Amino acid sequence: MNISHRFVVIAAIFITCLITANIIAVKVISVVSVELPAAVIVFPISYIFGDILTEVYGYRWARRVIWLGFACNLVFVFFAWVGQLLPSAPFWEEQAAYETILGYMPRILAASFAGYLVGEFVNSFIMAKMKIRTKGRWLWARTIGSTVVGQGLDSTIFIIIAFVGTASFAPIMILYHWLVKTGIEVLATPFTYTTVNYLKKKEGIDTYDYKTSFNPFAIQN
Repeated sequence: MNISHRFVVIAAIFITCLITANIIAVKVISVVSVELPAAVIVFPISYIFGDILTEVYGYRWARRVIWLGFACNLVFVFFAWVGQLLPSAPFWEEQAAYETILGYMPRILAASFAGYLVGEFVNSFIMAKMKIRTKGRWLWARTIGSTVVGQGLDSTIFIIIAFVGTASFAPIMILYHWLVKTGIEVLATPFTYTTVNYLKKKEGIDTYDYKTSFNPFAIQN
């Protein structure tokens, strides 16, 4: 497949949502008396665009974008850490605020990266396999079904690694995260349909992963 500007735009939005989620996750919001990280409003968008990538371009290209997002996130975290270590100007008094927002704890980073990789790859795998099984029908079932599993794994892995053993941990947190993220995917179904149909028409492709290797570490197949 020749890379088009449309593919680049979809991949860029996917990665931007991922990095944005990691930045705003430090703020805790309250929704109907339920406390959640602010990232819950943007992280599901990466799943929506992950679904679009898999549905139109196939698992092989979605896999590349998932790893690209992981690499870009590492670059961001590294330079945020470097910025924290650099000496402050004498007049600058916001070092504590900088560290609060961008001073990621290793445990939180490990939880975020692990949840992201497992959740995104499972989401894309289920999307691709269901497309073959359903012969391309019922896109809504594929997007919602893959998100239910992918977001469920992501939320479970993140909450357990990040909070087990701390005073903040409560198993119900997993359920809240999962429900909100899945709900956003459901509400975005009309947008997903519109975008997928537009891209298939403009790109002239509708990929089925009959011969694709579903090994997340494969490079070519």
